Amino acid sequence: MNLSSLLDLLKRSYPKDHPHRCADIRELINHILSELNNTQKIDRVEIKPYDPNWPHIFEKEAPLIRQALRDNCIAIHHVGSTSVPGLAAKPKIDIIAVVRNLFFDKLQLEAVGYKYRGGFNIPLSRSFTIRTADKNINLHVFEENDPEIELNILFRDHLRENPSARDEYALLKYKLIAEESSHQKNNSIYKGYTLGKHDFIQNILKKSGFNKYRFVLCTHTLEWTAAKHFRNTYFFGPHGIEDPYTWTFNHEEHAHLVLYQGTEIVAYAHIQFWPNQRAAILIIATDENKRNQNSGSQFLALIEKWLKSLGVKSLHAESRQSSLRFYLKNGYTEVPFNNPENHESDPNDVPVGKVL
Repeated sequence: MNLSSLLDLLKRSYPKDHPHRCADIRELINHILSELNNTQKIDRVEIKPYDPNWPHIFEKEAPLIRQALRDNCIAIHHVGSTSVPGLAAKPKIDIIAVVRNLFFDKLQLEAVGYKYRGGFNIPLSRSFTIRTADKNINLHVFEENDPEIELNILFRDHLRENPSARDEYALLKYKLIAEESSHQKNNSIYKGYTLGKHDFIQNILKKSGFNKYRFVLCTHTLEWTAAKHFRNTYFFGPHGIEDPYTWTFNHEEHAHLVLYQGTEIVAYAHIQFWPNQRAAILIIATDENKRNQNSGSQFLALIEKWLKSLGVKSLHAESRQSSLRFYLKNGYTEVPFNNPENHESDPNDVPVGKVL
């Protein structure tokens, strides 16, 4: 799903429900489009040797963030490479703020100089930045108990405690910035540099024992490969047909998400946004080796929470008979599907829906 689909969705919602959202999304669209403008000079990734002043910048900024978020703030963490002594890094301080309620008024942080950037590929997150002469900060806000918090802290602590891993990570960074593709975005929200670190980070998380469920919008090549695998294995392949809907991988009305358990992708979902604050689950599938472990229900609950935060009022699906129990136990009832595109339905499917 891209940003223009979010704007379209929010325009269709009631203004009283989301008084600030349209302005937020317009601002974010303008920022992303300016970065993707091919006529502009490429913003090259810059790696600097470790600077012992980085922790001091965090220590000065943390109280300001806590004051801005007030009682909503639970904890603040210095994460990312600048939090690891001796590690070369982009000179940007990464900070995580843990809050009780993710959907606070962004004006609280804007008042102290932060600019809202959206959530990027992590649906249940909010990102802010400061770019001034004396501050270069990325602020990532998560609700308490979000697995992204543990993920970042585990990765940081592993590098702090293992100098060999820290140095290996530094070498990888220097290798990546020597490649021209690392400085460019190729149909992605991230540069090749960020995507190129994926395997190393996953390996460290696996060694650290990270095993929580987390879901993301498909971004990395491996996530898109997994999406295609789930679609072909559980939907199109058994019928002997080639997937006719790969065009939705880059379409404003469609979102493709994967569920991780630790570092392993265990489920996939394809969501379509409809008019009138409605959305549909076109595909949701769990790896057959991970079924009956509640991962499907957890994935569905995360998707529902995310869609509700975007202003979606009801979520719909056409269930196979074999999947009907799954939907019913998660609060869905039999209701008309009412596909606005009037596509023909399989007469054996059962239309279900849920008010979010």
